[in-house]
Amino acid sequence: MSVVLFAAAGYNLVWGAWVVLFPNQFFDWVGMARPVHPSIWQCVGMIVGVYGIGYAIAATNPLRHWPIVLVGFLGKVLGPLGYMDGALIRGELSPAFGWTIPTNDLIWWVPFAMILLAAFRAGQGDDLPLPELSDDELEEVLAKTQTEPGGVSVAELSRQGPVLLMLVRHFGCTFCRQAMAELSGQQTQLRQQGVTPVIVHQSDVERGREYLNGYGLDEVLQISDSDKSLYRSLGLPRGSFAQLFGIKSTLAGFRAVKHGVGKLEGDGFQMPGAFLVRDGRVIKAYRYAHAGDAVDACEFAYGLEEHVSDSESSPATPVTA
Repeated sequence: MSVVLFAAAGYNLVWGAWVVLFPNQFFDWVGMARPVHPSIWQCVGMIVGVYGIGYAIAATNPLRHWPIVLVGFLGKVLGPLGYMDGALIRGELSPAFGWTIPTNDLIWWVPFAMILLAAFRAGQGDDLPLPELSDDELEEVLAKTQTEPGGVSVAELSRQGPVLLMLVRHFGCTFCRQAMAELSGQQTQLRQQGVTPVIVHQSDVERGREYLNGYGLDEVLQISDSDKSLYRSLGLPRGSFAQLFGIKSTLAGFRAVKHGVGKLEGDGFQMPGAFLVRDGRVIKAYRYAHAGDAVDACEFAYGLEEHVSDSESSPATPVTA
């Protein structure tokens, strides 16, 4: 994988430099008219060259830097589609322009796709099916899961009042940042409802506290679940391509991007979820349908007493919305 990405980096840097330094040469070679504004074509060379820097970074750790590979892969798929539309359908591009497609795009499809597939399979234990835990087994897991700071188990905390577990994807995710910003404005109302919010993440405790404090969530408890044992116990899978990069996630991303993006911390394929825990049992659950899905924390906790009374009259079972 590193060899492929270093090769892609070298190719992009050379091709980009060639276009920037000699913007008319390609058009002369293929018999096309020189561009009226060669600086626009030089900008294309600059963009391609910058991609080369990204590929070089990704080559140092392909599985960790898979988002760079994904961006490159999408560009190499969408570029030929744009050429087909411009040259073959609308007739705005000369067919000779297609000489750039094989080496710039097509030859990289298979290796880039294989790198992305390897990254998807690289999560710890993700080749194993999610466990199907009984209520008693899940209660035992919650009894062992400690919150920070304080070291109180989720089960013990839930006997003092309802606990809202929010399992986020990773701190670099714009959807995670959006959820934390919304929770920051809802934490007072949640506490008035008697609900204790707890954030579950894949980073270490120090990073988690730094991140939460940045959103004014200084008093919110956290759980560091770097091995994703709690994610798996609560039935949260890794997302499919459609869940992570489908049209719904893409549209949600346009709305959430104002919250920014950051460094990937943990498994970027992990799906999030929200769970209400009372007396050591999960009484309400929401497993996100796609990465950009969202749940309003206060509305999710609203009607809690109804769920509590139901759980007292019958065995508690997780309910998936």
